[in-house]
Amino acid sequence: MTKILFICLGNICRSPMAEAIMKHLAAEAGRSDEFEIASAAVSEEEWGNPIYPPAAAILRQYGIPYDGQRIARQMKASDYEKYDLIIAMDEANIRGIRRIAGGDPDNKIRLLLDYAGEHRNVADPWYTRDFETAFDDILKGCRALLAALPRSKAQ
Repeated sequence: MTKILFICLGNICRSPMAEAIMKHLAAEAGRSDEFEIASAAVSEEEWGNPIYPPAAAILRQYGIPYDGQRIARQMKASDYEKYDLIIAMDEANIRGIRRIAGGDPDNKIRLLLDYAGEHRNVADPWYTRDFETAFDDILKGCRALLAALPRSKAQ
């Protein structure tokens, strides 16, 4: 089983969207049992808050189920050992992940859109208010990530 942790600044917009989208794509591909997928923040400023309503709305708009009861949490150093891949939405998140984890000795930290061949950030819709572009970028990155992950041997 591949364990994936998506990371953004506050864990109320981009990373919970990525968590929901990746779970949805894995289910559509019949691969849900191959992954453990979660999300967290590098900041503690949104700790305990639910997904931001416009992020939830765009997931609903595209028929992506999400756990409406989930609450934001900050990444812990122990998450580095628990997860196989730690996927950041932007370069600042990567710096935050490395700070929390104490580096990246196992080369687990990646930028989401790198999987789609685009070394760039997923812009934070909290600031841009462009949830459509964030959704499109996250969907593109998650599709490419799923395609890059080998099927489990049981398949």
